Amino acid sequence: MNHKILAAVEASSLKSEVPSFQIGDTVDVHTRILEGEKERVQIFNGVVIAKSGTGSREMFTVRRIVAGEGVERKFPIHSPKVAKVDVKRSGISRRAKLYYLRDRAGKSTRLREKRDETTGGAAKPVGKTKKAAATT
Repeated sequence: MNHKILAAVEASSLKSEVPSFQIGDTVDVHTRILEGEKERVQIFNGVVIAKSGTGSREMFTVRRIVAGEGVERKFPIHSPKVAKVDVKRSGISRRAKLYYLRDRAGKSTRLREKRDETTGGAAKPVGKTKKAAATT
């Protein structure tokens, strides 16, 4: 009984368009900030290292390096303060949580990038191919 009531209340606060991103993606999170009566959008960019929760309590953690120091921030996906999430780069991850990135610095924090599925990861050939060159 209580679960049905709770689900109905949570459904009203869910966003209709949920941003799609995965662990290991480099994202720009656009957050709305109120300063007095003015509202502005601030961008926090970094790597998604964790996702947790379900429904209206779903959160994701973004990590970036600022002045040589690691900074992590947790954002609720369905919050009205989160304007949008842009995926800048898709990384390959075999883990659900990338907490091991906390101990690393420099180039060792980079993840392999996902290849484009339409080309199969290979670049399109430029000019004549071997078969076309042999027939001419």
